[in-house]
Amino acid sequence: MKRILTSVIAAIAIVGGVFLFLNNRATTTVEADNDKLQIVTTNSILEDMVKNVGGNRVEIHSIVKRGTDPHEYEPQPTDVAKSVDADVIFHNGLNLETGGNGWFTKLVKTSNKNFDKDVFAASDGIKPQHLTTNENEVDPHAWLDLKNGIIYVKNITKVLKDKDPRNAEYYQQNSDQYITKLTKLHKEAKAKFSNVPENQRLLVTSEGAFKYFSEAYKLKPAYIWEINTEAQGTPEQMEKLLSIINKSDVRSLFVETSVSAKSMNKVSKETGLPIYSKLFTDSLASEGSEGDTYYTMMKWNFDKIYEGLIN
Repeated sequence: MKRILTSVIAAIAIVGGVFLFLNNRATTTVEADNDKLQIVTTNSILEDMVKNVGGNRVEIHSIVKRGTDPHEYEPQPTDVAKSVDADVIFHNGLNLETGGNGWFTKLVKTSNKNFDKDVFAASDGIKPQHLTTNENEVDPHAWLDLKNGIIYVKNITKVLKDKDPRNAEYYQQNSDQYITKLTKLHKEAKAKFSNVPENQRLLVTSEGAFKYFSEAYKLKPAYIWEINTEAQGTPEQMEKLLSIINKSDVRSLFVETSVSAKSMNKVSKETGLPIYSKLFTDSLASEGSEGDTYYTMMKWNFDKIYEGLIN
């Protein structure tokens, strides 16, 4: 009987010990998660940049979901709740989120956050380009030049290090590795596009989102409309683009993943030129697809544009 009782007590002790270990482990995990910097980004491109720098020391919520136009957006209750709890909010700046209906400015105010204290523009320090139809309005698509993308990463890194100095070295190491990777791709792209004949360097897209891209990689941008608005694909816009195309030796057209191909299909029919590929602009691809990170999105754009221009 004593042996049986001793065995039962031992078994209870073992089970109790295991339960205590698992409970302590769960508690530690929760505490560790709570120690992570809580980050909110306005779009998937910034989300991926923060992920590359922050690694497992940050928890990220992206407001504008993949495949959604960030120019005009209506925040959901979850976005507001996450923003209230956030340690840092990153936005693109350059009038991307604060233009149009000004949804981001309203979100910041509702969340009781402050610019340059809790809220930071990843594009800080970048020389902006302006719209040709309105010189007072900034073109927000600076990330499509990898040189600018690297500035975004450096700004993100500085903020994370300032907010979480305990992990500053970790963030800097991740940042250095990421920037090395982006710099290599940038140099490869510049060398690649230098091989395109001058009279074929016309990049034809629906929206005029590729000004920064074209300046960086020595192309000439041409488009139906300049920025996503209600006035897209008007007869005047179509006529202007057709005139530009007819004066060039361009071989292909492109359409962005975030817009309808309807207008570009009309251009294709009028010119006899094929739509070679879709391109990424305002959003990454859905997770698990080609172009689902900033690096692979840019590589896709480089490869497809180059192939379309020379084939």
